[in-house]
Amino acid sequence: MKYNPKFCDAVAADPGLNAVHPGAPASLCQGWLEIMVTLEEKLCAITGMSAATLQPAAGAAGELTGLLLMRAFHEANGEDRRRVLIPDSAHGTNPASVTLGGYEVTTVPSNDRGLVDLEALKSALGPDVAGIMLTNPNTVGLFEEEITEIAQAVHDVGGLLYYDGANLNAILGAVRPGDMGFDIVHMNLHKTFATPHGGGGPGAGPVAVASHLVEFLPGPQAHRVEDGTFDWVAPPRSIGRVHGWQGNALVLARALAYIDVHGSDGLTRVARHAVLNANWLRHRLRDILPAAYDRVCMHECTLTATKLKQAYGVRGLDVAKALLEEGFHSPTVYFPLIVEEALMFEPTETESVQTLEALAQAVERIAQRAADDPVSLHRAPQSTPVSRVDEARAARQLIATADAAR
Repeated sequence: MKYNPKFCDAVAADPGLNAVHPGAPASLCQGWLEIMVTLEEKLCAITGMSAATLQPAAGAAGELTGLLLMRAFHEANGEDRRRVLIPDSAHGTNPASVTLGGYEVTTVPSNDRGLVDLEALKSALGPDVAGIMLTNPNTVGLFEEEITEIAQAVHDVGGLLYYDGANLNAILGAVRPGDMGFDIVHMNLHKTFATPHGGGGPGAGPVAVASHLVEFLPGPQAHRVEDGTFDWVAPPRSIGRVHGWQGNALVLARALAYIDVHGSDGLTRVARHAVLNANWLRHRLRDILPAAYDRVCMHECTLTATKLKQAYGVRGLDVAKALLEEGFHSPTVYFPLIVEEALMFEPTETESVQTLEALAQAVERIAQRAADDPVSLHRAPQSTPVSRVDEARAARQLIATADAAR
């Protein structure tokens, strides 16, 4: 994930923010309401949307919120739509969220360039399609070049476009989802605006919408009233709360601090450097771990270990485990599912060329080990506090505490 500047942590640690009870009336927390309104306005400016909810606590919660908004919109129009289209390269949370939202999943295949197959998508469309969930750049790290055609086709049958903002980091200041034709946009603040994530703390997944969906947003929302003060307002046809109080508020404060300290030009540089780093790494490793689709990628490059597997029996998992011995956090493995022996590297904008070169040299050493002693890679890592575990067994026979493991 992204580097989290200490400046953002200092903002979130301010007692003027973290000592405020979430149940305080609007008159006693005007500063907090202003932060929320300001962040909403800036997120909408970045994405090209009209309004947003800050309640969802993470990306998956944002997905479900977006689908509930989609359902509310269609039901308000008296339409009973039952299917949502999802590319075969999508993150696993997408079909899970579709199911939770009460829809059926229709998978759309990718073409030989790693993009949505437009003709296959058109053949899957119909009056029962509620919309499509799409990431752009997609999970292979490639920009969907036919996005305007995709948007037109979905809109022509009355469907909506949902943007999975997990990959927003690649397009800051360059292109906005709203301009591509999307109706709903969720944003993973931990991947774009430097908030803690996972073991580092709670997340946040705000959802922004186009004008025709504003009345359905979760409420209440912080709102600027005519006299310049702030109050809580519920949208007229709100789907209701999707999180207690107003979400993970200190995460939102961190995100606003990150946006403000960078400014618009700085956010554009973030995207440019992230894209540059990913392409540098893709090119540097192409002889060992070739790209699944060897052309300009965005903020992440999806490589494949098929050459090592065919030559020495060394798989992508072996490479990832060996990188731990080299002092590097392992990349995502075996995702997207459409890429054999996938290794997804996502170097963020703060990685220096020296760090990237050190990573590349570590991969070269692993490739040499594959040729000289492939068995040692099957046992990697050996120098870490915990060596390789039986992951299948661990998933089926979970031991939740260290004491129980003894």
